[in-house]
Amino acid sequence: MSLIGKEIEEFAAKAFHQGEFIDVSSESFKGKWSVVCFYPADFTFVCPTELEDLQDQYKTLQELGVEVYSVSTDTHFTHKAWHDSSDAIGKIEYIMIGDPTHKISRIFDVLDEEEGLANRGTFIIDPDGVVQTIEINADGIGRDASTLVDKIRAAQYVRNNPGEVCPAKWKEGADTLKPSLDLVGKI
Repeated sequence: MSLIGKEIEEFAAKAFHQGEFIDVSSESFKGKWSVVCFYPADFTFVCPTELEDLQDQYKTLQELGVEVYSVSTDTHFTHKAWHDSSDAIGKIEYIMIGDPTHKISRIFDVLDEEEGLANRGTFIIDPDGVVQTIEINADGIGRDASTLVDKIRAAQYVRNNPGEVCPAKWKEGADTLKPSLDLVGKI
């Protein structure tokens, strides 16, 4: 069953953020836009390239009012150790959530039960804590964080402009559509 349009179930977890351990919960996603990026494991191969790429977009996402959370089934202690030992991960300024109980990965339906690891899942969550987009990739396929910027802008536009929708490849400032009977069969 899809999580699109659904509020995230309650959870509480520990996270590593800018040299400190912090508490994070489902309530953390409310009141602002959020990107939640699941990945299989710390100290691996594709994962650091994705998380570094996400960091490269972090400033732009923050300018759009978005907080970023990465999540793996590792502990917050492991996130700190990885942050302290990897040049790529050492750059990360966003929140790294530990999910050793697998609860969060199950809530978002990205847990590979056999491996005990999260799939590569990316979720955009609106200020009400409701999922607006989902992308899930196979383990060997890394994501491109630059696509998040346009998706966030489109989601924000649609939220702020009821009755309008953003067509494929929409960029901020481009034309939108107002679904109506007049458009049926004319696009």
